[in-house]
Amino acid sequence: MEMTELESRARSLIGASLAWDNHACMPLRPLDAGFLPQLERHRRAGFDVVMLNVGFGEQDIEAHLRMVAALRHWIAERPDDYLLLQRTADAEAARRSGRLAVGLDIEGANAIGDQLSLIEMYRDLGVWWMAMAYNRNNRVGGGCQDEDPGLTDFGRAVVREMERVGMAVCVSHTGHRTAREVLGFATKPVIFSHSNCAALREHPRNIPDELIRACAATGGLVGINGVGIFLGANDSTSETYARHIDHVVQLVGPQHVNIALDYVFDRQELDEYIEKMKHTFPPGLGYELGSRFVAPEQLTEIVAILLGWGYDEAALAAILGGNLMRVMKDLEKARGHV
Repeated sequence: MEMTELESRARSLIGASLAWDNHACMPLRPLDAGFLPQLERHRRAGFDVVMLNVGFGEQDIEAHLRMVAALRHWIAERPDDYLLLQRTADAEAARRSGRLAVGLDIEGANAIGDQLSLIEMYRDLGVWWMAMAYNRNNRVGGGCQDEDPGLTDFGRAVVREMERVGMAVCVSHTGHRTAREVLGFATKPVIFSHSNCAALREHPRNIPDELIRACAATGGLVGINGVGIFLGANDSTSETYARHIDHVVQLVGPQHVNIALDYVFDRQELDEYIEKMKHTFPPGLGYELGSRFVAPEQLTEIVAILLGWGYDEAALAAILGGNLMRVMKDLEKARGHV
């Protein structure tokens, strides 16, 4: 079948399905909303839902809360185009009305410091998942680019509280030992919100097959990110991205993988973080290359490639957003929203 025909089928499928990007990165500047209109790119590409990070790594509680407030305010001022994702029902409401639902996420548990009660507050404000660590160790456990000591007692308390309030436990950016221990300790689905396959590209940020299997055993998901240095040799082609999806599918089935492009809208801000946070982004791991990213606009081509490889529409609808909806609905039950 010609690519143009496959792309036509892909566009139709995307239009008929819930399409959910589980991670994107807007500038973390709460007093400057100049970049936020670029979210329209996600909507034009066919996405119905996008998750935005409100902080990462060593940023403190105040920085996270300021960003949460800024994003919530910006979204609330534009009700005709955007909808804050507070319940899973909001995802379908956005799709029906042609709006983009925007949910929030946190990369690394430094956002809570030593205060467990902040978890429920973040969830009430629209944060759907939090990563245990961000490349470096913290109170919860080990980062993927550090000497990983494993999940701490405080980390176990964090997992229990996240499950209680209905926030997804994420082990992207987390050390493999800590991730393994989280997966063994958790009682609800755990996600690798945006992690790629070490079998296809060796990198500390990528995860081995045994962790993919362990994640699937919790009922969880692996979100494939679009960062070139994690996909391949700074490769942001749609085919390479599709190959990481396919690797997870061949390993554990299409019900355990999703889209999480990790698209960075402000490359200058990223370059500045890489320069001033060398302990978090050390030389020699590719960060200094100026990584390429799979863009939201590549969604149609990615789906067309998978169609060409024989994927049926049910599997693709699950990968596009159905899997995330299933997991988030399961977590939402903890909050009494069914």
